[in-house]
Amino acid sequence: MADINELAEKKLKSRMTKIRKCNREPEEKEKFSEKFGTSFEIEFHNKDPEKLSDGLTIITDPKGKVLFADYFYQVPMDDEYTTVPVTEKQLKAILEFFEDYKLQLDDSE
Repeated sequence: MADINELAEKKLKSRMTKIRKCNREPEEKEKFSEKFGTSFEIEFHNKDPEKLSDGLTIITDPKGKVLFADYFYQVPMDDEYTTVPVTEKQLKAILEFFEDYKLQLDDSE
């Protein structure tokens, strides 16, 4: 069997081919986007991440509607981990906080 790094490189290349095709063909993008949502994690800054790691996990449908959100709290040095569901009221505040957030490349170089 191939090395996992080789498999990952091959799969990334395949995904990038599909994404570029979707960027050229709006109908292909719509069809492809119907098959997935987005899952992302926001990790808060902590002075000592070896002692505490916490953040949010958010999962959306293909249209960007939040399906699930929870807060995670981890004490890495003790291998302790837990999650707490995010309430609708909390989620509204979180979404408001990030409403102007946009993914973009760092072009400062």
